[in-house]
Amino acid sequence: MESQFRQIIRQKIADSLALPVPALTRRDVWVPGVAGKAIAVIGMRRAGKTCMLWQELADRLAAGVARSALLYFSFEDERLAGMQAKDLDLVVEEYYRQHPEHRGPAKAVFFLDEIQLVPGWETFVRRILDTENVDVFLSGSSARMLSREIASSMRGRAMEALVRPFSFVEALRHAGQEPPAAVWPDKRLRSTLDKALLTYLESGGFPEAQGLDQRSRTELMRTYVDVVLLRDIIERHDVSHPQCLRWMVRHLLGNPTGGFSVSKFHNDLRSQGMAIGKDRLYAYLEHLEDSFLLRCVHLATDSIRRRQVNPRKVYPVDTGLIALFNRSGKAQIGHALETAALHELERRGCEVAYVKTQSGWEVDFHARMSDGKEYLVQVSADVDAPATLEREVRALVEAAQDFPNASLQLVTLARPVGRASLPDNVEMVEASQWLRP
Repeated sequence: MESQFRQIIRQKIADSLALPVPALTRRDVWVPGVAGKAIAVIGMRRAGKTCMLWQELADRLAAGVARSALLYFSFEDERLAGMQAKDLDLVVEEYYRQHPEHRGPAKAVFFLDEIQLVPGWETFVRRILDTENVDVFLSGSSARMLSREIASSMRGRAMEALVRPFSFVEALRHAGQEPPAAVWPDKRLRSTLDKALLTYLESGGFPEAQGLDQRSRTELMRTYVDVVLLRDIIERHDVSHPQCLRWMVRHLLGNPTGGFSVSKFHNDLRSQGMAIGKDRLYAYLEHLEDSFLLRCVHLATDSIRRRQVNPRKVYPVDTGLIALFNRSGKAQIGHALETAALHELERRGCEVAYVKTQSGWEVDFHARMSDGKEYLVQVSADVDAPATLEREVRALVEAAQDFPNASLQLVTLARPVGRASLPDNVEMVEASQWLRP
């Protein structure tokens, strides 16, 4: 069996090193720069993790690293079925047999895709980090490689690079419409960007969904959700109440940006004759977050108890999923814009929570950057009505009493007609500009 694997691995290495680097849309993914750590590229299915590995390979090549020192190796190959951890060393042996010049001072870089298909891969990666002069990038399906498991199994030897669906800027780039970052465009181009933003909020950022008609996009999104539920949650965690899980997903994604209480949902299920423990529902919600299908945002407070007893706000991983579960018959542009704003803040490295003021006003996001800068961000698609504008501004101003160091931002699709009177400390920003950092 080993000799069979050796021959296949030898050929795969030769074929991989001869492959041209594919031309892909550049992603704005933050990659940790810590020596001696493997980089685990994680994210939801079909968000572009494999493409991210190729982007890193292309960047190393552009920086002057020899092509022969950059090995992309995919374990998603039926000929490698049955490989065990002890067989993984064949990849190292065969690579250095073909390119001994990279064993030593001339560092090699291994891009190991779908490595989670081989049981015991973690010990192999830790060993080569300790014994070989290599950089290692890992990626794989979230059905077998979740972020918390990477952290524990690699014992502190891995850091994460999270790949989300396209941001607004990445979607523009993919369509060949990205304007220069440092330039706020003229009126014609601004109108083009505004139109592109509405398209993005409706269709989302999954790479395969770009440019599809609505029916094809809906079926594609449905497939994504079904596969995540079946492969990443139901099969992986041996879910005993799949119907309850599916009801939870329909409820959460059917009410995007809304507050969610496990206790209230538990009571609703009981009233319909569904017997399931509350702890199990908490576990289901955790599984949905781990699979990257959705994101929960907690109340901004230092009190653990207040975080636990207050509802969490739930956002889909992508705005394109909103229409899939929308039963209102109305466009949910406001919810989509708020969802896009959350993911943009997290792309910028912010720690994000929502704010409830003493008077009961709500601010969508309190965002704290890694350098300590704070922002209060209120998102409203349409503030043309004076009462709406007044309500959004009042919430920001009152929230600022609890966060005096925060900058106040009101993000909207378009400025209201006529002059809008705002407090000096509140900045109104059009979304098509705000989403282009």
